Amino acid sequence: MLFEEERKRLIADYVQQQGRASVQELANHFQVSESTVRRDLRDLEELLHLRRTHGGAVAMLQNDNMEPTFVEKEDRFQQQKLAIAQAAVSLIREGDTILLDSGTTTYHLAKLLKGFKRLTVVTNSVMVAQELADEKNMELLLTGGTLRPETLAMVGPFAERAIADVHVDKVFLATNGFDIQTGLTTPNMIEASTKNRMIRSAQKVVLLADHSKHGRISFCRFGDMTDVTTLITDKLLPSDAVQQLENAGLEVTLADLGGVLS
Repeated sequence: MLFEEERKRLIADYVQQQGRASVQELANHFQVSESTVRRDLRDLEELLHLRRTHGGAVAMLQNDNMEPTFVEKEDRFQQQKLAIAQAAVSLIREGDTILLDSGTTTYHLAKLLKGFKRLTVVTNSVMVAQELADEKNMELLLTGGTLRPETLAMVGPFAERAIADVHVDKVFLATNGFDIQTGLTTPNMIEASTKNRMIRSAQKVVLLADHSKHGRISFCRFGDMTDVTTLITDKLLPSDAVQQLENAGLEVTLADLGGVLS
């Protein structure tokens, strides 16, 4: 049986993927009463996740090229992001050199690095740098670059030259969207170029992306799914998508709120 918040997320995803759905259809699909569906649709409409109609709901038109701010993104799918970060930290070993991209999930990962005694961290994230600034046993390198207020990321030629001069064991990458055909995308061209440079500077590429990023396509493409070594996402990613990604050669880890499923 699904918890209420999990059911609401799945209903929102279902309506977004189908374009529209009736109350009866949703009640049958999720095996709940129609009154429960109506209540969920009312709550989801208040959160701007869909628009109610007579007898059902339709998807909100979304422009994935309009980028929310770091603060706006931090509140979205927070439990999933925490679980993804906890799964990601298990891939890090003492003595590793890692690159942390700027993003809300990589920021949660940074908070989990404080127990390490020997780690080198390269980052273009103001938030990550601030979080790790007092860690005496950690070598912290900042890329420099042009600061983007939306993402609090340092990007552009200065950042890319710094990243090109290092080779790290693992990069933990953020994205606005991932799609098996289109690949990895983000709204900003300069940030896309910096992310691509990160991919080329790492031995292993670990993508941290909750299920809501699946199927989203933004303006600028910065990599193929085959550039990714490991995808860490949450258990709400559809099973057929997991199969497609694994068939493409990715290792997929599904982070659960109560632990990690592989």
